[in-house]
Amino acid sequence: MGLRDRFSNFVYRQIEKRGWVEDIYSSSIRYGGRYVTNENILESSDVYQLLQDISNQMMLADIVVEDKDGNDIRESPALDILKNPNSYLTQSEFIKLLTNTYLLQGEVFPFLNNQEMHILSNVYYELDSKLVEHFKVNGTTIPGSMVRHIKNIGTNHLKGVGLLELGRNTLEGVMNAEKVLTDKYVKGGFLAFLLKLDAHINPQNGAQSKLINAILNQLESIDESRTVKLIPLGKGYSIDTMKSPIEDEKILNFLNVYKKDLGKFLNINIDTYMALVKTDLEKAMMYLHNKATKPIMKNFEDHLSLLFFGKNSDKRIKFKINILDFVSYSTKTNIAYNLVRTMVFAPDDARDMLGKDRLGTPEATKLYISKDLIAGEDLTKATDDSLKGGDGNEEQKGDADS
Repeated sequence: MGLRDRFSNFVYRQIEKRGWVEDIYSSSIRYGGRYVTNENILESSDVYQLLQDISNQMMLADIVVEDKDGNDIRESPALDILKNPNSYLTQSEFIKLLTNTYLLQGEVFPFLNNQEMHILSNVYYELDSKLVEHFKVNGTTIPGSMVRHIKNIGTNHLKGVGLLELGRNTLEGVMNAEKVLTDKYVKGGFLAFLLKLDAHINPQNGAQSKLINAILNQLESIDESRTVKLIPLGKGYSIDTMKSPIEDEKILNFLNVYKKDLGKFLNINIDTYMALVKTDLEKAMMYLHNKATKPIMKNFEDHLSLLFFGKNSDKRIKFKINILDFVSYSTKTNIAYNLVRTMVFAPDDARDMLGKDRLGTPEATKLYISKDLIAGEDLTKATDDSLKGGDGNEEQKGDADS
């Protein structure tokens, strides 16, 4: 660990001396990121909701360091860096950005330089003849010990796949359909009229032109739905409304079919997820956790552990989510009650799980078991002993004395 740190610090100082750090930051971090480009993927409310749900679960996880026996290490430089990764992102923002970039682009590049972490973009990467991965940003080589290439693996060993690639056609169709409907109603809907004349239109006919212009002026002044116009027409004139070329029902049917596909690219069945959200939010969060969040956590743990500790260390970065956060308070109460009765929890453990202060008394730290949990074949004996006021040992003692 010490040798690795000294090497990383030496490499970073060399990069800094040659003026590469500023190039990396200005081109790859400060202005990077597909989420702010013209693709505007987050304008789709459905994509935004799914990304928020997944990345929020990642953000709410506790990040710890574990040793080889699974014990938590409370003091670690890695945790200090993750708690304050850099001057412009907090830990929560960093984890959300890491997750969203991973899901949208299919790959993300966390970059560790001394005591700071950043997320690189516009990274060129390749494998050499010895199967060692090399990284460059604008021609500047980034040491492999300072960056990890976290991939949402599809069928390529070197490149991940994300929503921007997998669901591009579906997404563009959905976003275009949504935009057409939005634009239509932002403008108050498409309102058009057809003025029919039995006579031939003659530009030289001043009276005819004057009448047509007057009718058109009346129609063009209709700018609100509550406006009513009464237009007297002579013989040979009639006004018909034109049907809007945008058929709302067909567009909505298209959206109902294809918006669901966006969730499948994130490994979520929208119908199942939304049904659970409506009926049981806790089950919905568990569904999201098992289908989407848990695999991401495992992948992030693998890469961040290698980034901080190297491949020869027994230490490991772990994301820990308290599953009980997904259940209601009444369910937690029942769980706590049963855990106390089965001697898994002491009363103080149950209070702690329910968000109450520990009592700290000797009685609150003991383990208790209810007699209705005694094995069936011993139930009669336990009942008889209880009625006699003893535990059966007194009778055996008396026999021994006699």
